[in-house]
Amino acid sequence: MLIGIPPLLGPQLLATLRAMGHGDEIAIVDGNYPAEEQARRLIRADGHPIIPVLDAVLSVLPVDEAVPEALFRASVKGDPALADPVHHEMEAVCAKRAPGHKVIALAGADFYARVKAAHAIIATSEARLYANIIIRKGVINPPETKTQ
Repeated sequence: MLIGIPPLLGPQLLATLRAMGHGDEIAIVDGNYPAEEQARRLIRADGHPIIPVLDAVLSVLPVDEAVPEALFRASVKGDPALADPVHHEMEAVCAKRAPGHKVIALAGADFYARVKAAHAIIATSEARLYANIIIRKGVINPPETKTQ
């Protein structure tokens, strides 16, 4: 356990988040997603639904400010115009943790391709369908130094 770090973020996940560089992407996926097959690096978050995992990750991971789009979600039946309640929940977490960033819905093939290219996949036990999101990591700027 660490002060200020959500206990849901285990050692493997924390190490992966820390190892990611600016512009690297991480996918958080539901229990039906073929994560084992598609992951370059797989982190299991078995027993956890997606929303608490997303909230915990965004509590420590900066979202990329250098690009206009840095948060992406899966689409219902591959149609970006459709959204399920879980997508609205994801958007609420992102609005709280990464204000000013819009969650972009991607068509099925585009989403799958982006997940395959991601630095890592976090596989949750989320039972709801299409409950998948990608986060592009940003930077943490150094503190300003005072000149004398």
